[in-house]
Amino acid sequence: MNKKKISYGLDSDLNLKTLIALSRCYNSVHKRETKTIKETGVTVSQFAVLELLYHKGDMRVCEITEKVLSTSGNMTVVIENLVKDGFVERNIDPTDRRVNLISLTEKGKKLIADNFVKHTDNIDNIFNVLSDAEKDNLIKLLKKLSGV
Repeated sequence: MNKKKISYGLDSDLNLKTLIALSRCYNSVHKRETKTIKETGVTVSQFAVLELLYHKGDMRVCEITEKVLSTSGNMTVVIENLVKDGFVERNIDPTDRRVNLISLTEKGKKLIADNFVKHTDNIDNIFNVLSDAEKDNLIKLLKKLSGV
């Protein structure tokens, strides 16, 4: 059966194809990128929090929420589960006793330390199909598209 191709104009047709290609690429990269995270036994959001604290140190919940691009309601649940599982702890902020700082526990540090190199190796495998120049160009294009 031959389907009739509907056109919305050259610009719109190309824009739609671009959106589809970008969406498929994102889904493919994300699926492959999260494979090693899921093997750690934590969720992608939990891994993002652990990785952030590992590399940046103790943070307030609002800072974590902003850095991992999450909602405050979701982040509260993520952090609650990390506390419950012994990966992070809450400590009073010495500069503002009304605020809690979230800190990695030894268990949390060990999980990230034991798995982050495997995670970066996986990311390297995903992006090594591109040359350095292509990666630089892709970053510029994505920032331009994002309005950044």
